[in-house]
Parts: sequence; structure tokens; C-alpha cells
Amino acid sequence: MALPSDRCYLGFDFSTQQLKVVAVDDNLTVVHQSAVHFDTELPEYRTQGGVHVHSDRLTVTSPVLMWVKALDLILGKMKASGFDFSSVKALSGSGQQHGSVYWKEGSRQILLDMSPDKPLHELLESCFAVTDSPVWMDSSTTEQCQHLEQALGGAQQLADITGSRAYERFTGNQIAKIWKTNPGHYKQTERISLVSSFAASLFLGDYAAIDYSDGSGMNLMDISKKEWAQHCLGAVAPGLGGKLGTPLPPMAVLGSVSSYYIQRYGFSPDCKVIAFTGDNPGSLAGMRLQEGDIAISLGTSDTVFLWIQDPRPTVEGHIFCNPVDSQAYMALICFKNGSFTRERIREECAGGSWEEFSKALKATPVGNNGNIGIYFDVMEITPAAVGVHRVNGENDKVASFPEEVEVRALIEGQFLAKRAHAEKLGYKILQETRVLATGGASSNKDILQVLADVFNAPVYTIDTVNSACLGCAYRAMHGLVAEMGVCFAEAVRMAPEPKLAVTPTPGAEKVYERLLKRYTEQEQRAFL
Repeated sequence: MALPSDRCYLGFDFSTQQLKVVAVDDNLTVVHQSAVHFDTELPEYRTQGGVHVHSDRLTVTSPVLMWVKALDLILGKMKASGFDFSSVKALSGSGQQHGSVYWKEGSRQILLDMSPDKPLHELLESCFAVTDSPVWMDSSTTEQCQHLEQALGGAQQLADITGSRAYERFTGNQIAKIWKTNPGHYKQTERISLVSSFAASLFLGDYAAIDYSDGSGMNLMDISKKEWAQHCLGAVAPGLGGKLGTPLPPMAVLGSVSSYYIQRYGFSPDCKVIAFTGDNPGSLAGMRLQEGDIAISLGTSDTVFLWIQDPRPTVEGHIFCNPVDSQAYMALICFKNGSFTRERIREECAGGSWEEFSKALKATPVGNNGNIGIYFDVMEITPAAVGVHRVNGENDKVASFPEEVEVRALIEGQFLAKRAHAEKLGYKILQETRVLATGGASSNKDILQVLADVFNAPVYTIDTVNSACLGCAYRAMHGLVAEMGVCFAEAVRMAPEPKLAVTPTPGAEKVYERLLKRYTEQEQRAFL
């Protein structure tokens, strides 16, 4: 493995199942990668998939000290490999969104006084009022969500302020549960961090601010004012604003790395810590989205990332502050019925063969002669519905389609849904719009052709292995020059460009403009 010879930038990702790190040099070439898998390398914490699922099956947590010890391990691995920490000019990172950490009273002084003679997990073992942190998989706060929405005047009113309706995993509702069920733990808490700002605090040797982007996934922040919404704070827990600190821009320089890392690992005293953010915002940076772009991950579930200027929050999807441009926003929409649904139709209609699946797409016309299919094998998120719905070109319900028609109806329906719900959140297709595709299905050019046609935009493919990690290494570099007015795109202009895969079929735009309207009507008629 190549080692950095001059200057480099580190990006960490404290994800659900592992801690990862990527180093890039001045040319944005990856020069080091490493990872620590929680289940296998830290078995003493007895996690499965990095978490503890409690007996009610709704409560899901992760041990805070496991994350701390993972940082000890990964830095030890880097040191053993000969990594030159003195070459690191800046570092940043991301954390799984919606997880929260509760620092006990007196912990700030412990962070400030860390001795380089001991590993972090020994120094910080008594620092947490809640030893197992609630994480994004937790769904035990329905009561708190209902209370918050009622306090703010309804789901849409809460979304208008914070970018999302109340969700069980969102941090504000998790804090509300802790305040109600363990008020003693809440009272002992000096500072509440997100996983991202907690990780930044470890490097800073002091409490790190929550950044705007990850902070907008809490149901607590006014995303237009970029400050905590006082009505939300008051509805969650007493004295909450003082425990959260003041949010900062995602490109903010928080300070220099703690002397602990200088003395123990040989970091330069000039190494800067750039604000950490959430893993989804980190991925947006790693995919190098620009204004007007849309990124679509075609995996087990399908996820849509949008760069938008004029957000229109709804009770579906999420609006976050943009992680690389404080004047812009990002939207995220998740669809559960992704690859498993595509694989079911492949088995039933294409003999289990992706090659036959592609032939079916090529054998059917753009727009599928007006036939529309909606395939929600499992309860969908956007919209909250389940079932299969088919109509022909006259809008008559039908029980089935011929196999080739079924294949195209599935793919067109999935992409029409993505466009329809993206536009509801304020997304607009521009002349310069690019669609960036990733995930397993992005290797199928015929599926990508339908994607290009539905969005009337060229589709590019990107290699997003460790995209959040890579994005945060890019953000570390950008953070050093952001105050001078250098935009993110300019700072990372030397990064590898996405590869053009397909361009829209001539004439497809008019077909799908009509079909989009019909699809939206059918979705509402079938499930709402």
C-alpha cells in the first residue's frame, strides 16, 4: 500500500458496523485505507451488526466505548503500517446519522487533559451518562414523535421548520425518551453529541459543535435559520439548548488536533479538525454532487440524494442543510422496494437472468404503451403503502401484464416514483442536470437507459466504495480553503470524474412528461 509522502487529508466514517478511514493526497489520490469491524475485532462488546437489539425489538443501541476503542485500534493499525501522521494537514469525518452520545458532567475537563500514555477507551471510560447510545435503527419513540408533532401544530408544520416530520430514529425524539424514562441520566449529561460531533470531539480534545447538515436530521433545527428551533427544544426536554451547543457550518475549522494525538501518534500541531457530519451528507460529498444533480443508489433499498436550492419540505423524505454549501440544501428519499423487487420480477418474467431482463427492456417501447405498474412488495416508506397495482393505457386496472411489459412497468414505475417524489421536495431538472448512479443495478446499462429517459438527463456511474469516508477526506481539504471563498467543486476538481454511461433517448421527454402525471395520479388513487 502506498504511503503519503508529502501532505494528506484523512476522512473517517463511524458507521453502524465498522470504523473506516481513507487518506488522500494533494491530488486526491487514495493513499491509505483501513477499517475496524466492530463484531469481529471488538467481540467483548457482543454486538451483532454493530448494535444491540433489545428484547422489545424496537430499542436498538450501540456501546459508546466500542466506538472509542475502535479509534484506538484503527490509529494503531495505521501506525503499525508506517503511516506518517505528521503529513496530515486536516481531518474530518462522518458518523451514522441520528445516533446520540451523552457526555457526563466533568467530561470536558477529561477531554482537555488526556494523557498520551493511555489509550482513549481507558481515559474516557467514565465519561458517558448513557453507556449504550440509541442509533438510527431504534424505533421505540413513537409516543415522543406524536408529542413533538402535536406541540408544533402537526407533521407538516414540524417538517416546514426542521425539514422532516417526526421520525422515531431522529435525535430529538430519542432525547425526549431519555428525559422521560431516565431523567437522572439526562440531568447528569453535560453535553449531547451526535455520533459525528462525538467523533470530532475525540480528535479535538474538547466538545465539538454539531454541524448544520447532521444537525438538520434531529427534528430540532430550524433549517432556514440554521439554529435550534426553540419550540422544538422546549417540547423535547428542559435546558436542552445548553446541552447541544451552537451548530456550525459543515466546513468550519473547529481547531487543531488535540495534543494527545501529537504526542501519541506524531500528528503535526498544525493539523486542523474540520467539522464532522452525517454519513449521508458525507456520501453526497464523496459523490461530488453539484447544483441540479441527482444521485440514485440502486441497492437493497433505493436512495435518492438531491442538491436543491429551494426546498419544499413535505411529510415524505427529508431536507438537510447541504454539507458542502451552506446556502444550499440536500434532500434524501429512501425507497424500500429496490433490488429485491427487481430480483423477484427477474425470476418471474426473465427466467432469473439479467440478460433476459435487459432484452425485455429493449424489446418494449419507451413509455410501455401507457401500461403503468406500481410494485410495493413490502411496506414502502414513500409513500407508506404496500401492494401491487397495474393499469393499462386506458387507466383500467389489470391483474397482470405480459412478461416483457411487466419488466418495463417495474423499472419505469420505480424511476417515475423517484422523480415524482423528488419534485415534491423542490427538485427541478435543469439543462445541466446529471444523474449519478451507484449500487448493484447501476451496472445494468439497459436499466440506466430507462433512468436517463425518465429524468431526461445523462446518467453517469460512480465508484462509491467508502463514499462517506472519501467525501470527508475531500471535506477536510476543502475546509482549509473554504474561508477564502473556494467552493467545494473547485477544491476537489482533481478527483476522478464520473463516467458517462447513457444519454436520454430522443423523444422520451414528451412520453414521460405525460406518464409522470398519470403515475402520480395512480399512486394516489391506489394507496392514499
